[in-house]
Amino acid sequence: MLKLTKKVDYALLALNLMAQAREGETSNVRDIATLYRIPPEILAKVMQKLSKAGLIQSHNAPRGGYSLKLPAEDISVLKVLTAVEGPVGIVSCSDGSDKDCQQRDQCDIRSPLERLQNNILWFLEALSIRELGLEPSVMKGVTDGSSLFGQPLHH
Repeated sequence: MLKLTKKVDYALLALNLMAQAREGETSNVRDIATLYRIPPEILAKVMQKLSKAGLIQSHNAPRGGYSLKLPAEDISVLKVLTAVEGPVGIVSCSDGSDKDCQQRDQCDIRSPLERLQNNILWFLEALSIRELGLEPSVMKGVTDGSSLFGQPLHH
């Protein structure tokens, strides 16, 4: 089954939240984890991977937290998937790791599956986090910096 992992889900949620922030605002792991009910220790590791991939940047106190390093429209879902989980592929023969495949010589579905993979990769590259969007009701109180579940946000 083709399915995004929870870590990729968490990364996309965090990136979408950061995409909604005003210039100079940062988002910290604790606030993001609370908002989306994500285990903070897992989110922290995801954020480190996004930072290492150059998609976000960390800020030291007093501002603390993370912000997008690139414009939201320049961060594709494919870049996020690759940063969090590594290379994306639906068939092993597309990356050359099928040298021991017993069906290689008589395989008649390789080419169609490679086309499918190429189409999926194209779509994931074409879809930016800007385009993913968020429900306005989720962002109420977060984008204006006033509260998170009735509690002041920590910046």
